[in-house]
Amino acid sequence: MTMNPTELKGALEAIIYAADEPATLDQIADAVGEERATVRAALDEMIACYAGEERGMEIRAVAGGYKFYTKPQHHEVVRRFIKSLRPPLRLTMPALETLAVIAYRQPVTGPEIQEIRGVNVSGVIKTLLEKRLIVTAGRKAVMGRPILYRSSKEFLMRFGLSDLEELPSLKEFEQLARAALGADEGIAPVEPENEASGAADSAVVGTMEAEAPAKPSPQEPADSSGAETVPSEHTRAESAS
Repeated sequence: MTMNPTELKGALEAIIYAADEPATLDQIADAVGEERATVRAALDEMIACYAGEERGMEIRAVAGGYKFYTKPQHHEVVRRFIKSLRPPLRLTMPALETLAVIAYRQPVTGPEIQEIRGVNVSGVIKTLLEKRLIVTAGRKAVMGRPILYRSSKEFLMRFGLSDLEELPSLKEFEQLARAALGADEGIAPVEPENEASGAADSAVVGTMEAEAPAKPSPQEPADSSGAETVPSEHTRAESAS
């Protein structure tokens, strides 16, 4: 049964809102049982409607599909709201810098992170996994098959980001981190055994700026480096329960 324009727009709005990933035109057309041209025309009208200044959300055509996003002018309000829903998160500067390496170089292995930072990062990676700021993303197809790591949805929520395309420049990352983690109160003191890493940490941002590739696409497969998928610690814990 053909929907009238109002019913169709309502259905499209519900589909895009419910979808975890950008909903493609074909997926939407199949779901509502309408022609692609009819659905595209309705989507164009909805995009124009949501573009109005009175709306806090917008519909973007990204990665071959459509997805809801909060408008940039409301990001600071959204960050404050999300922050109020979660208890303070304390990270040491070495942990914060390791998180930055993973965010901008993902998916990345422990040895690769260690090479950039110049210090052992196994303990820091364990902390970031426990805090659910990163997850495992398979194994790299090289000798030893080291585990790959990437940022998590919790990372995006903590930092008030819709996706990885919104990551700031490396120089802005620390300022954003302090805002997201509670200014100076969110930065925990460095443990004694990590004090020796201070000199190496000071060169991290410069090294990453010199070597960092373009920002990762949110649609880029986590195992694009020839990785095989392995469940994260969080996923395994949920399965066990």
